[in-house]
Amino acid sequence: MLKQRLQQKLLQKLSPQQIQMIKLLEIPAMQLEQRIKAEIEENPALEEGAVEEDSLRNEQQDDDDFSSDPNDKDKEEFTLEDYIDEDEYPSYKLNAQNYSKDDKRDEIPFSVGLSFHDYLESQLGLRSLDERQRMLALYILGNIDDDGYLRRRLENIVDDVAFTLDIKTDEPELIEILRIIQEMDPPGIGARNLQECLILQISAKDMDSPDVILAQRILKDFFEEFTRKHYDKIIARLNIGDNQLKGALDEILKLNPKPGSSYTDPQNKGYGHIIPDFILENNEGDLELSLNAKNVPDLKISRTYNEMLHSYQVNKGNNSKSQKEALNFVKQKLDSAKWFIDAIKQRQNTLFVTMNAIINYQREYFLTGDETKLKPMILKDIADVTGLDVSTISRVANSKYIQTNFGIISLKFFFSEGMQTESGEEVSTREIKKILQNCIDAEDKRHPVTDDKLAEILQEKGYHIARRTIAKYREQLNIPVARMRKEL
Repeated sequence: MLKQRLQQKLLQKLSPQQIQMIKLLEIPAMQLEQRIKAEIEENPALEEGAVEEDSLRNEQQDDDDFSSDPNDKDKEEFTLEDYIDEDEYPSYKLNAQNYSKDDKRDEIPFSVGLSFHDYLESQLGLRSLDERQRMLALYILGNIDDDGYLRRRLENIVDDVAFTLDIKTDEPELIEILRIIQEMDPPGIGARNLQECLILQISAKDMDSPDVILAQRILKDFFEEFTRKHYDKIIARLNIGDNQLKGALDEILKLNPKPGSSYTDPQNKGYGHIIPDFILENNEGDLELSLNAKNVPDLKISRTYNEMLHSYQVNKGNNSKSQKEALNFVKQKLDSAKWFIDAIKQRQNTLFVTMNAIINYQREYFLTGDETKLKPMILKDIADVTGLDVSTISRVANSKYIQTNFGIISLKFFFSEGMQTESGEEVSTREIKKILQNCIDAEDKRHPVTDDKLAEILQEKGYHIARRTIAKYREQLNIPVARMRKEL
């Protein structure tokens, strides 16, 4: 049953300026430069360069306060007649905008380097293969992943080849083709599991070396014991000494478990490069913070567009329909440029205030670089100091880095939870992880310390932490269990 009724609601909506500010606050320094350049390309009223004093003469005036002599119109660089066409409609009204905001405009990068699979196919041309073998080899190469492994089962590839290439084959024939591929560079390519990958690599080494021969036998016959680090069983079964086993293990540890990763594309050398958003200098105990604006251009309002708007305002009473449309267009672009400049200024100010609050909160750490000096700190702590919202602090901390005397550090690193010690002092979990890391680094690798023992050590230091919590912190530090840390 349909009903009509009046309902009053109180809703909060973000203005376009607020949305723009939020998006600018999230992006790091590297993307900010690209975002500014994109805005300059889209908005002709926005220019790159330092702001001139005379260009600010009308910044704080309302649109109705513009005053100019109509007789000086001919002296301007751009007049109304130069801006619009002689036709009734300006040219920008005739441009078709047949694109949606959801349409993707992906740019296709041009690369002169060979991809990993192109590198493998180029080696295939050096083999003496008939057309059938070549087609099967190319299909197998297409199933090799970026790590260099053939993850798909050969029995499934038999069916795939029958459907896609209309070639009837069997597993023995595909194994022969796979053996040819496994002879390619880098060694270990085309392996179906880790054991096969390591065996292929060790077989490509000098087989006159006793360590290499022993390493090959361990990988073939005692791979499970090797992965579980049951070295005593290997020594007993092979009747060898500790030094012999150590030499063989050294050869195995030189192998690459992901042979495909050894191929480096020359076009991707700069991948993962970090540009810090903040720079902190320690000047004899005085911490000096600055924003990294090296690659961020200065922005200003186009003087030409400002003068154009003045010209339109002078002739406001005599403007035709086309002139009014041109006036609205120019004013819209000028407003958009002012909003963007204000958003950039507000972004920089918010970043500086937030980072300055973090430095004051963690001053002891920034003076020494000692992680044990880090105090427990959550987003709300900085929000209370700065008077900003927690979500704003979160956006500032996301994907931002600071350059210090002891390295480039992510802002998220400084935020951690806290716990109390025996004496009632509140310490950061970051400090506990650092102590845990130091304990594991100092352990006897022949007899690594278990999680239970680590819990006892920390309790002796005044940190009452359960074994499960120790295991959680150890996993967060990417440290394996005691059995997997065992070494000879």
